[in-house]
Amino acid sequence: MRFAKYQALGNDYLVVSGQDARLLTAETVRRVCDRHFGVGSDGILVDESAGSQGPFRLRILNPDGSEAEKSGNGLRIFARFLWGDERFAVTTLGGEVWCQVGDAGREVFVEMGQATFDSTAIPVSGSPRQVVDEPVEIDGERWHVTAVSVGNPHCVVYPTAVSEELARRLGPRLESSPLFPRRTNVQLVEVLDPHRIRIEIWERGAGYTLASGSSSCAAAAASVRLGLCASPVTVVMPGGELEIEVLPGFQMTMRGPVQAVARGRMSKELVHARDH
Repeated sequence: MRFAKYQALGNDYLVVSGQDARLLTAETVRRVCDRHFGVGSDGILVDESAGSQGPFRLRILNPDGSEAEKSGNGLRIFARFLWGDERFAVTTLGGEVWCQVGDAGREVFVEMGQATFDSTAIPVSGSPRQVVDEPVEIDGERWHVTAVSVGNPHCVVYPTAVSEELARRLGPRLESSPLFPRRTNVQLVEVLDPHRIRIEIWERGAGYTLASGSSSCAAAAASVRLGLCASPVTVVMPGGELEIEVLPGFQMTMRGPVQAVARGRMSKELVHARDH
């Protein structure tokens, strides 16, 4: 199975296309993404495009074998993999986005679509509502959450202090909370100034991660909605920074780096192994 590997702020993906993608069962995805027994990645991007001239279509597979609707870092990586000089559209389960590769491939601009706080669109269980600064109890602790969809579900929390330890503790509990019937991505946010936030991320199906484009969009949108920030918002993560614009109507754009890592071919021994 041939692959290309890229990283975006420490969030790394393998890109697989053509006939090879048919070999990607959930078991194979888990094995390939394993950092000790496989190639190692935060997920696999499946190129389902009609050809080199498009239309371009992307499937996003999490390292646990599940499928994600949208990934900001994944989209930047996929755009870099396609790399043309013109602005082009990519279709995902979470909707269509527009991409532009610049700076000799080192930076990618993505129009991420519209953020929404509507419980029916995210989705969030309960009566239809805007899920903004809503109290939730987790393991006896009371938190206020703002739920956002940017094509995939997010839960934004503003603790007194953010840390990897808290993301690892609170993230999986919120991810699998009955409040989120399709599970959710989780962002812990610290506001640094009106145009700058720091976040720690727990990603649905992947766990703790160094960076996330869609999480950055969700955290920026929530911070603007709550009146804590104004656009543009620089999002600081352990892996680096992204620039997010929150436009009128909560249309979102994202700009950030991508780096090529490797191209290669997986062994049949890895791809066709049986899990025990």
